[in-house]
Amino acid sequence: MNGTVEKQWFGHPRGLATCYFTEMWERFSYYGMRALLILYMTGSVLQPGLGFPVAKAAQIYGLYTMLVYLMGVPGGFIADRWLGHYRSVLIGGIIIAAGHFSMAFPSLTTFFLGLGLIILGTGLLKPNVSTIVGTLYARDDSRRDAGFSLFYMGINLGAFAAPLICSPLGQKYNWHYGFAAAGFGMVIGVIQFVAGRKYLIAKSDAKEAAKGAKFEPTAPDTPDRGPAFTRQDWGRIAAASILTLFALIFWAGFEQAGSSLTLFADRATRLTIFGWTFASGLFQSVEPGFVLIFSSVFAWLWYRLGPRNPSSPVKFTLGLFFLSLSFLLIVPAARYFEATNQRVSPWWLIGLYFLQMMGELCLSPVGLSMVTKLSPPRIVGFMMGVWFFATAMGNYVAGWAAGFLENQSFSRVFMTACLTSAVLTLILAVLIVPIRRLMGGVR
Repeated sequence: MNGTVEKQWFGHPRGLATCYFTEMWERFSYYGMRALLILYMTGSVLQPGLGFPVAKAAQIYGLYTMLVYLMGVPGGFIADRWLGHYRSVLIGGIIIAAGHFSMAFPSLTTFFLGLGLIILGTGLLKPNVSTIVGTLYARDDSRRDAGFSLFYMGINLGAFAAPLICSPLGQKYNWHYGFAAAGFGMVIGVIQFVAGRKYLIAKSDAKEAAKGAKFEPTAPDTPDRGPAFTRQDWGRIAAASILTLFALIFWAGFEQAGSSLTLFADRATRLTIFGWTFASGLFQSVEPGFVLIFSSVFAWLWYRLGPRNPSSPVKFTLGLFFLSLSFLLIVPAARYFEATNQRVSPWWLIGLYFLQMMGELCLSPVGLSMVTKLSPPRIVGFMMGVWFFATAMGNYVAGWAAGFLENQSFSRVFMTACLTSAVLTLILAVLIVPIRRLMGGVR
């Protein structure tokens, strides 16, 4: 496709930039609020909060983060059948912003109302903006995985910046200033998405767009009612579903960042440097910061390997392996704190987040691309919702596990996460070949 037909952005369709910045600001709002959530409910070393017990706060955290992603299932279905992907993203962004601004008011009613609105809005926005990215590429486009990795940089740029701004505002000044800052981020994202709509040209629309036709994103907004699924289609759906199940286990460990690892940072890690005390929520910028540094390296690596590029099942196995290794690393630090009651060096958490970054880059952007490649076009929105269902259940398990800190030690919770992910790593390694057969030639 020549430059007069399709504008480029770093060698990718120009529409990727619109999706990139939309997701960046949505993730800014989400991770900005998430950095404060469990600390606001339980209180931090810098400022008292709602005074909830750890078990209650962890349960609310787990239910909230579960529902945020679980709503992606009906959100994808609604987009496929009625609203279309563009309108779903737009409406979802507006609802998310309203939710954050609700939490900017200091009452339990506005707090829970805000959580509810963010759940509804994210269910509409998150699966569908990823689906739009998939429509920008032909199925056999070699840029596809690299494009999703670049898109993933936007996710992590938002996740990196959010705690740097929202955590100090919330923990050092007023919790509700941090929640309001998250809302302003989403407003910027909505404005940017509307302004860049003209670039969201699906491949099937490129010819009409080149002729000067008025933009109407047919592929994202009109459901495709085609013939019955073939045996190969069902095999690919099965492969995507199996990998999604293993992704659930990955997220159950990875999302400890917002629950047990946040509490470990606040209660067991040194929070002073050169006499300056910093907000414990800043640790949540470490892992996405690593992703920003290394995601381009991984994107280059997958592209450079070409036909030797590992298949999706192999990358998922590597993701689980690095997750297990990260919790194995933090166990000695947790045991030292429990034995001496002395806070440990921040480097333990930094090392853990480095290993989790390796696992995330092997699994998450590859998973988004895998869903769009393996899913028949007319259910890709629904299958993307199923992918986020796994993330939802993983988040719930993460909150549920953090609740054990009411009666269990950090080291026991972290060792359980290590052993669980290690066992699943071995199981998936055995299933690599059968899953590849189901994928029917898709890598």
